[in-house]
Amino acid sequence: MTTRLTPDEREAELGQHLRDLRLRQNIDQRQLAERADVALNAVKNLEGGKGATVTSLVKVLRALSREEWLGTLAPQVSISPLQMLKAKPVRQRASRVKGVSHV
Repeated sequence: MTTRLTPDEREAELGQHLRDLRLRQNIDQRQLAERADVALNAVKNLEGGKGATVTSLVKVLRALSREEWLGTLAPQVSISPLQMLKAKPVRQRASRVKGVSHV
């Protein structure tokens, strides 16, 4: 059975991944902040699992050449062929309510 991580645990996990990636590229937090055009505190908060703005996250991912990570957060929704067969046709208009006269 898999356990679901809390939002705080997810933030800490993401922060650790960002820190590991930064260190593999041999750059310090200040250099990353300059490359990403964000405040040093934004980098520290992201790596520390304390959160930051989505804009800061996107900029940091770009600076680390990992912008493609964002695509995994919200993959494009697709419908399987089986679901399409089971799906009801899309309504074109509202149904008439019985017993109500319209003038």
